[in-house]
Amino acid sequence: MANETYATGQGRWAPQALAALRIMAGLLFMTHGTAKLFGFPALPMPMPPVGSLLWIGGVLEALGGLLLVLGLFSRPVAFVLAGEMAVAYFMFHAPQGFYPAANGGDAAILFCFVFLLIAAAGPGAWSLDGRRQVKGGPGTRLDEAAER
Repeated sequence: MANETYATGQGRWAPQALAALRIMAGLLFMTHGTAKLFGFPALPMPMPPVGSLLWIGGVLEALGGLLLVLGLFSRPVAFVLAGEMAVAYFMFHAPQGFYPAANGGDAAILFCFVFLLIAAAGPGAWSLDGRRQVKGGPGTRLDEAAER
């Protein structure tokens, strides 16, 4: 398998680097959700009302961030979170101005594309997705089944 990895142009540490990106993005994203839902860490804005668009975003961020940290259902979760960040950018940041650095949307754009990478490339190393078994036989990981 190592020779196949080199043949496709990936570096030796690509799975671990992708996992580190997934875990850190998940942790950072989770704090955005806990701030909206539980007020921790404290934000200058009040907590949103239950059921509001911001509250739903907080649920997606807290739960989705946790699932990414664990590497569980990584691809579909990352795809949904990328969509959330695209909506957040165009609904809340883009109306404030054209340039992301000026409208505060640079983090939303970056999260969106990091999540698209995870959705396309998978969770990398150190994930529960990698430990789950599929119908390909005992001990078959999801990444191995996808390579067939």
